[in-house]
Amino acid sequence: MMPFSKLGGTISERILEIRRTLPPSVRLIAVTKQVSVDAIREAYDAGIRDFGESRVQEAEVKQAQLQNLTGITWHLIGHLQTNKAQKAIGQFQWIHSVDSLKLAQKLNRLAEQLSRKPQILLQVKLLPDPSKYGWSTFDLLKDLPELNRCEHLNIEGLMTIAPLGLNDSEILAVFQQTRELANKIATQNWSHIRMGQLSMGMSDDYELAVEAGATMIRLGRILFGDRPA
Repeated sequence: MMPFSKLGGTISERILEIRRTLPPSVRLIAVTKQVSVDAIREAYDAGIRDFGESRVQEAEVKQAQLQNLTGITWHLIGHLQTNKAQKAIGQFQWIHSVDSLKLAQKLNRLAEQLSRKPQILLQVKLLPDPSKYGWSTFDLLKDLPELNRCEHLNIEGLMTIAPLGLNDSEILAVFQQTRELANKIATQNWSHIRMGQLSMGMSDDYELAVEAGATMIRLGRILFGDRPA
């Protein structure tokens, strides 16, 4: 893993150094939770166009201040409460954290009403982890027929977060199992479910995620430094 201390001192230098190590197939999402608008602008100037936020309200404030930046794609990566689903559809092109059938169905209804078709990922939790949301493998496979009815959503793949406290081989196994689950779903040839995207890997484990086949990585601290306590 690339030590944080060995990266360049500025946001731009860190971004350039990390991007040099990534395959062209991997999309770098800069996670800007608790990051200033000025820091986001610096990342934009360094070529970042994908930004990830965890909270709908925090994103709304920043998006209003960054309207002059063109070509940005906003990704919601944090847990989405159903009462904020309508705002999320309006603010984000990608929602990585669709973690239940109930939420998917709510987004589908809202997308139809708003004449939008958001890109979403299904969040999975392959190991027991009380601090994380997401489908187990069994529950996701059971819910696929109903998810396939959500024709106003672009279901593009899976998202996962590795539990804390695992060693590198265990983290790699989680990411590989996520890829295998996506492959299994893809072979079932659903009409409204695609499995072309795997959002997995953060600052401490993104290299393992890339090794396992991630197409999107979500990096915050390694780009912007530690958040305020």
